Amino acid sequence: MLQYILKRLGLIIPTLLGVILINFLIIQISPGGPVEFMVAKARGAFDTVSDAADGQSDIDITSGELSYEGGRGLPPEFIKQLEKQYGFDQPAWKRFLLLIKNYATFDLGKSYFRDKKVSSLIIEKLPVSISLGFWSIILIYLIAIPLGMRKAVRDGSRFDVGTSLFMVFLYAIPSFLIGLMLIILFAGGSFFHIFPLRGLTSDEWDCLSLGQKVLDYFHHLILPLAAIILGGFATLTMLCKNSFVEEIHKQYVITARSIGLGRQQVLRKHVFRNAVLPLIAKLPGAFCTIFFSSNLLIEVIFSLDGLGLLGFEASLSRDYPVMFGVLFVYTLISLVMHLIGDLLYMVIDPRINLNKGQG
Repeated sequence: MLQYILKRLGLIIPTLLGVILINFLIIQISPGGPVEFMVAKARGAFDTVSDAADGQSDIDITSGELSYEGGRGLPPEFIKQLEKQYGFDQPAWKRFLLLIKNYATFDLGKSYFRDKKVSSLIIEKLPVSISLGFWSIILIYLIAIPLGMRKAVRDGSRFDVGTSLFMVFLYAIPSFLIGLMLIILFAGGSFFHIFPLRGLTSDEWDCLSLGQKVLDYFHHLILPLAAIILGGFATLTMLCKNSFVEEIHKQYVITARSIGLGRQQVLRKHVFRNAVLPLIAKLPGAFCTIFFSSNLLIEVIFSLDGLGLLGFEASLSRDYPVMFGVLFVYTLISLVMHLIGDLLYMVIDPRINLNKGQG
């Protein structure tokens, strides 16, 4: 196992390099950038100033503000200062090498517009996204596995058909739409005001006792988690059901029942271990899906200041250091989660040898 872990950890480095290179190239050919973003803002400021002054303004670019020189154009010095400030006075290959050099020492740079280090921003926002991803995965699996097992045992019954129709209905509704419906129903919309509308903590959080803080935290989590779970457990439940149905009809199950073993005993001791393997394989992908995509929309709707919202805002403002930093963390978490999924395979089924085919 140690040999396999070392090989997988060694593959993380070229994978990260490849992902960063591809996204760096995409950024280079994409229209717009931090310079263009600031130029657009500057033009708006210059237009406002020019309406109040006839061709002159005493706003100074050297102090971080804007300067105006005649007409409605921008001074070349201002453009060059912006390019130097954001590092675009250097060729792309130099900027990429500098980026890789900094990332090798976990220096993710500094945000263009927030006046903070990217690492500090990520550390600040990451707990919110981790909270949503962790609790969502735990609850989805706690619901999907027992429900999938019961559907498999009662395959074709009214319970199976009814729950399948309900899950198809939920699957067809995006998680963000479920979130909006929950806000309207339970967060001060048109009906009830039972749960808070935004954030993960109350304003008086610092004044609460430890027990009250725990209750307050989970009280804020209920609606965001409900939106993610209702929009995400259907696929896993059907995968669980199909996996158990396939195992139940195998010869070893028929043999075990023929020698007098009870159905529950066969399910728990023989079927479960084999049927749950596809679910373990799905775990990294499920976590990454929730962590990368579902979190973003839920964070926006419920005003949760997490990593997804940070990356989204950075992409709108062309804050490249934050964009690359968030991407770096996402990729690293994804690779680590897939490694954990492979190791869980071995824990559940010791017959699997991950070292085969790796040499």
